[in-house]
Amino acid sequence: MKKVLIITYYWPPSGGAGVQRWLKFAKYLPEFGWQPVILTVDPHYASYPQRDESLLAEVDSNCLVYTTKSFELYNLYKWVSGKKEVPYGGFANESKEGLLQKASKFLRGNFLLPDPRKGWNKYALKKAAELIQEFNIDTVVTTSPPHSTQLIGLKLKQKFNIRWIADLRDPWTDIYYYNQFKHTALALKIDKSYERKVIENADRLVTVSEDVKRIFAEKSSLQIAAKTAVVPNGFDEEDFRITEVQAETRKIITYTGTISEAYDVDAFLDALVQMDTSLKSNLLIRFVGKVPSSVAQKFRNTGLEVELVGYVDHSKSIEYLFRSDLLLLVIPKVKNNQGILTGKFFEYLASQKTVLAIGPVDGDLARIMEETQCGKLFDYADADGMLRFAEEKLNAPFTPSGNVLAKSYSRKELTRKIAEILGA
Repeated sequence: MKKVLIITYYWPPSGGAGVQRWLKFAKYLPEFGWQPVILTVDPHYASYPQRDESLLAEVDSNCLVYTTKSFELYNLYKWVSGKKEVPYGGFANESKEGLLQKASKFLRGNFLLPDPRKGWNKYALKKAAELIQEFNIDTVVTTSPPHSTQLIGLKLKQKFNIRWIADLRDPWTDIYYYNQFKHTALALKIDKSYERKVIENADRLVTVSEDVKRIFAEKSSLQIAAKTAVVPNGFDEEDFRITEVQAETRKIITYTGTISEAYDVDAFLDALVQMDTSLKSNLLIRFVGKVPSSVAQKFRNTGLEVELVGYVDHSKSIEYLFRSDLLLLVIPKVKNNQGILTGKFFEYLASQKTVLAIGPVDGDLARIMEETQCGKLFDYADADGMLRFAEEKLNAPFTPSGNVLAKSYSRKELTRKIAEILGA
């Protein structure tokens, strides 16, 4: 098999949605004639927002995995602040912004460009050069965030003239929390220069949605769109072959993953308040993941019981989907949010449970939900629509969606597309 070097910061035992994408691509690439060679950070040096040791069992035996040390400034922040976890999602996991948080955001936005994990780059570059020569590799994939990883690909392209594919899972200078870092004009110019050099010099770009593709294409006068492929996140069918699920005595609305105060859920809260009393008395709102206490309190103020499960491993999070009657998904109400396609949506889709989503009605998520008939997406202010939909679905017996179009988002089918890009 032909070898491809995949440079990714997030790899097991890292947890969270970011690690799933290339973990699953690497699992299925050998079926399409490619042997993955993984270069990642040594977990003893890494600053992961979450850890999921169970994912180590999913690393395919065909993968050749190499790690290097790193200099991690987020670990220094954790030590100075006395916190147990590093910041993530624009410090979304930090409910109160004190002097340390404000100073850290300014430092991150002006002196640690593109991001604080660039301390891995010099170690990764050295090892990548060794692997390229050892295995005679001519195709390299860099995946981000952290976007500093893309600068590794840029330097490898300049040194070896390899074929370089840049996989951009999120926008760069347009990410919804970017402005929180208070960039000076000079810092913004430098970061935008990094971004432009990456998208212009990569042989191919891969993004997760059509609107993210549009965002990057508008960054340059070159024909960026012509070399950009859209390969969304997805679900691994093998993860959903669960035979036994704990029975629930109540109706459950579940939200998995991270949520912050920046997520506009006010209309949904209004809908919960207006819900039929008999239904409310038998309803539980369950959060599986990181939830600020202020957000949890907003939901408790509706008079409903709220359960905070916290972060769990991947297989357990899927089990919670199966134990649900309605799945809640919220897209941040920010500029350029039409292209936000969270990884958890596709796992919601695979569970065949009904999805109530809140976000832009003209975005990529709305299109896919309409295509797969997995639920309904509502505008942020549509409390009446959310109320009617939630009551209808919660009162009706569960019927699996069984939409055959959902299978096009399986990890194996998406890997087929990645293999075509690698071989093009």
